[in-house]
Amino acid sequence: MGTTASSHLEKELNSDSFMGNERFYGLVNFGNTCYCNSVLQALYFCQPFRDKILAYKQQQRKIGGQKDNLLGCLAELFCNIATQKRRVGTIAPKRFVTKLKKDNELFDNFMQQDAHEFLNYLLNAISEALTSSEEKKREQQNGNIKVNGVKKSLSSFGNDRSGSRSELTWIQEIFQDHLNRYTKLSYRVLFPLELRLFNLKEENSDRLYDLVAVVVHCGSTPNRGHYITLVKSQNYWLLFDDDIVDKIEESTIEDFFGLSDCNSQKNSESAYILFYQARE
Repeated sequence: MGTTASSHLEKELNSDSFMGNERFYGLVNFGNTCYCNSVLQALYFCQPFRDKILAYKQQQRKIGGQKDNLLGCLAELFCNIATQKRRVGTIAPKRFVTKLKKDNELFDNFMQQDAHEFLNYLLNAISEALTSSEEKKREQQNGNIKVNGVKKSLSSFGNDRSGSRSELTWIQEIFQDHLNRYTKLSYRVLFPLELRLFNLKEENSDRLYDLVAVVVHCGSTPNRGHYITLVKSQNYWLLFDDDIVDKIEESTIEDFFGLSDCNSQKNSESAYILFYQARE
């Protein structure tokens, strides 16, 4: 991490204007792993998601074991960040990256990867790990209980026990919108900081969502260039660029809407994945 940026941010965090007890840790790049770092930062600052992962970690401690899977590695990483004594610093997600490369040959190289493909793979891996955990519980109890796979495993550490409703709530709280930028776009996409969604099937059909994280792609295609992340924490916006963390103004987000036609020949820095969280 850049010493100047780190020191400057730490001073701001210790001031009265920046309240709370949040940790802001950059992640070491192990050779074109910015696609991974950017998604991990976005997920960490999606509070409902983080709470569930940390609860899973606590659950594993209670039963006296630690799962050697991607979910276990993610839980360990999130716990390491959340329990750091200093508020600003750098952490190397080595165990997570090693496990990722071992489990999927697509990521077992030093080439740039698509952040959205990684996000999909990670969420599927988490779902499979949770489903497997519930299946083992069912076997231990001789099949006397009915298990709803991921739906119940998600509810077992944090949500209610209402089957599909549990999964729906979990997904809605961590609503993500993928901006289809597999090819370089020469026009601007204005994404809102606040999003209103209507769903007539829900009791609360009119819900507001707040933008909490943005994975930004810098370059011409998703498999080339670089990824960074913008996150919102305690009404402040911060930029994570691998091991570099710095505070930014909210107005800076407009820089990542994309390029206008007159700048279409330049490499763009454009929002690639948006993370919205349901407002309580």
